[in-house]
Amino acid sequence: MKWNSIKAKALLAATGALTAMYSSVAMAGPDLGAAEQQATNWHAIIMFVIFVGFTLFITKWAAKQTQSTQDFYTAGGGISGFQNGLAIAGDFMSAASFLGISAMVFSSGFDGLLYSLGFMVGWPIVLFLIAERLRNLGKYNLSDVVSFRLEEKPVRTLAAISSLVVVAFYLIAQMVGAGQLIKLLFGLNYNIAVVIVGLLMMAYVMFGGMLATTWVQIIKAVLLLSGATFMAFMVMKAVGFSFSNMFNQAIVVFSQANNVSLEDAQKIMGPGKLAANPIDAISLGLALMFGTAGLPHILMRFFTVKDAKEARKSVVVATGFIGYFYLLTFIIGFGAILFVSNNPQFLDTAKMAVTGKLELVGGSNMAAVHLSDAVGGDLFMGFISAVAFATILAVVAGLTLSGASAISHDLYANVIKKGKTTPASELKMSKIATLGLAIFAMILGILFEKQNVAFMVGLAFSVACCANFPVLVLSMFWRGLTTRGAVIGGVVGLVTAVVLIILSKAVWVDTFKISDNPINPFNGPAIFAMPLSFFCCWLFSVTDKSARAERERKAFNEQYVRSITGIGASGASDH
Repeated sequence: MKWNSIKAKALLAATGALTAMYSSVAMAGPDLGAAEQQATNWHAIIMFVIFVGFTLFITKWAAKQTQSTQDFYTAGGGISGFQNGLAIAGDFMSAASFLGISAMVFSSGFDGLLYSLGFMVGWPIVLFLIAERLRNLGKYNLSDVVSFRLEEKPVRTLAAISSLVVVAFYLIAQMVGAGQLIKLLFGLNYNIAVVIVGLLMMAYVMFGGMLATTWVQIIKAVLLLSGATFMAFMVMKAVGFSFSNMFNQAIVVFSQANNVSLEDAQKIMGPGKLAANPIDAISLGLALMFGTAGLPHILMRFFTVKDAKEARKSVVVATGFIGYFYLLTFIIGFGAILFVSNNPQFLDTAKMAVTGKLELVGGSNMAAVHLSDAVGGDLFMGFISAVAFATILAVVAGLTLSGASAISHDLYANVIKKGKTTPASELKMSKIATLGLAIFAMILGILFEKQNVAFMVGLAFSVACCANFPVLVLSMFWRGLTTRGAVIGGVVGLVTAVVLIILSKAVWVDTFKISDNPINPFNGPAIFAMPLSFFCCWLFSVTDKSARAERERKAFNEQYVRSITGIGASGASDH
């Protein structure tokens, strides 16, 4: 690869139409210092601009089809099961998966597998427990389901707030991944890179709604699976299609690159830092397993299909693609050890002199991008970089859409206006919410620049499994759940999870730098907060003897029949 020194003005010119969108924001900020010039790859820049132009064209087309709130939130329920499955896979295979997990495998070997398996095992729960009932009961999002027989105002408020917290944590991971990627590609300042992503995401969601978001996710899923397959194939070809050869060679290279003995290097084939503490390991497993069933942007996708059968089909399709993809990320991570860690071209020698350990140009999250250059040259690196960026944009658009629906559909239309609103005013509020979320995402992305993106997504899963999952599952399966139990249980799960995360080393020490010792020694809150949430839901429901509670218990039969049969449910069902 040629390492050209290109002035910032030339780089900005290469982005063409993007310049106008972010230049005013960049000028308004403080002096951020000279942009760190990274490897500038014109193949990557050209593919990046082509992809952005194509997706903006899709957005323009989708904007003409998006006339109502139903179109905006669920694409009018007109997406097929296969298309939705591919879009769910596109939504789920995020920057955390592609960049973060491969980076974890690259830096710590076996530990990355915990995330790969954890992200995967949540899907059978979604398939067998939730997808069909969710589609039969809801209209736009998970709040519709949990408020089906419970009192609307408190339950919707809780669901909307917990959804927004999950979206915030998830957005951090995507914005960090995107910022680092553009910084590497364009040689731009990280903060400006984050602003570009925020503005593009805002355009997709504000103008194209769910239809544009769905097609961006489908295109991105196909491109990502194709690129990852080629990378994994090239890695396996180099080791004679033998996993044992790959692992043995990786141990030797890891030993040389990190200046450790072969005996120490062999530790990458067993549990290390992430699983050294059993409580953290179990907590992470719980979060990744049950968090999937509480992610608002994933649950929202089940309302884009016409019926429960298509919802079920979409989960089967998504599970197949996602399972295949996570196998590839593991191979890509070990491939990065083989091809990247011993190649001076990809190493940040200045930083290594300071830290005394292996450092990659652009940070460890860029291991997969560097591997693409090693196995496929400049042209393939350009393709993978554009695909990784597409990955982030697609996920960020889905997250923003679910956050906007929580604000406009739940808080504004149903809580503040008590259902007395027009579709036009709700749609307007959705677009205002999108604008606010985009600005919020940019700020978070800048604040959390140094965090590993897979770890940050793990925190989003933790909040989802502690706050959303207990209330959602009990509302659908337990007759005894009351409004009081749901609200107190949900609030306890949400607050406990967030407080434990803030007091953990990752946030208290590494991000906020408040002290050198965290108040909470454990990184994952799920093992504490999720059982506590379930317990509070149960305790405050069984002790609730009010007349309202009795009505809610009696209404369970109607809810149960509809959840199983779908009678009364439609694309625009109104309960």
